[in-house]
Amino acid sequence: MSNPEARPDEMVCTGAESTTVEIMTPREVPLGGPRAMSVRRTLPQRQRSLIGAWCFLDHYGPDPVSESGGMTVAPHPHTGLQTVSWLFQGEIEHRDSAGNRAMVLPGEVNLMTAGHGISHSEVSTADTTVLHGAQLWVALPDAARDTAPGFEHYAPDEVAGDGWRGRVFLGSLLGRTSPVATFTPLLGAEMVLDPGAVLDLDVDPTYEHGVLVDLGSVRVAGTDASANDLAYVPPGGDRLALEAGAEGARVLVLGGPPFGEAIVMWWNFVGRTHEEVVAYRDAWQAQVPDRTDGRFGVTEGDLDWIPAPPLPNARLRTRS
Repeated sequence: MSNPEARPDEMVCTGAESTTVEIMTPREVPLGGPRAMSVRRTLPQRQRSLIGAWCFLDHYGPDPVSESGGMTVAPHPHTGLQTVSWLFQGEIEHRDSAGNRAMVLPGEVNLMTAGHGISHSEVSTADTTVLHGAQLWVALPDAARDTAPGFEHYAPDEVAGDGWRGRVFLGSLLGRTSPVATFTPLLGAEMVLDPGAVLDLDVDPTYEHGVLVDLGSVRVAGTDASANDLAYVPPGGDRLALEAGAEGARVLVLGGPPFGEAIVMWWNFVGRTHEEVVAYRDAWQAQVPDRTDGRFGVTEGDLDWIPAPPLPNARLRTRS
């Protein structure tokens, strides 16, 4: 997914230290014109930019496609990150410049590695009537951020217990381990809790965790979180307690050790310096007019490529 903001800020992102659970609420971001769907962005925020290596989280739907127009994200570039697509409902076609063409389906993860550079498009299918899901980005560590682009798909089996069920799509949890490769330790899982269900998850105490509430409400490590909230839990505990409200809950559990590197995020790029980001933008803009090959390759299809937004006149702002 592309960041559609017309004036995206550069961000020097570091995980601020915390000893208590933080509740982060989203802001609405439109994906296109007046009829286009909007997304709820919960990461990055001013007070917290990363959870482990997770650096971006958009949450959308359930949207009736006849009203929202569905998702039509034309070819756009990425560097220095991996995209993680997870759907609850609907279907999206993914195409990228590494030659991958795949469907994003509910309960199945698609992970695209941008590395040195890739472009891709995402379009909801004609048969989709309701679209509901999350799009996440993972920052690549310095040693891997120039790696070759790639793509992986995985359909995790459901694991269930008393009052809950889940799917582990990245990392390890509940005795299940995803085979999907990442460049830093990560956790990603969908958990569905029955009304009033209580679940204590065994987690790595070196990880910080984020719990995105998709539906219902849930008490996360003793702190209440409502639908669309993202609860941040700092490292240090080997148990993550989830308690569903009276209507039950569906959540995404994310985690990883504190990233330990400062990153610069602007538009769809993750770099380390102002100069790098400017160079990424220039490389993409050189490809756009004639759809020529270059650093970001060529994504096939009829959609017009998305040009990069203008850079500020001054040096890009930093925020920590």
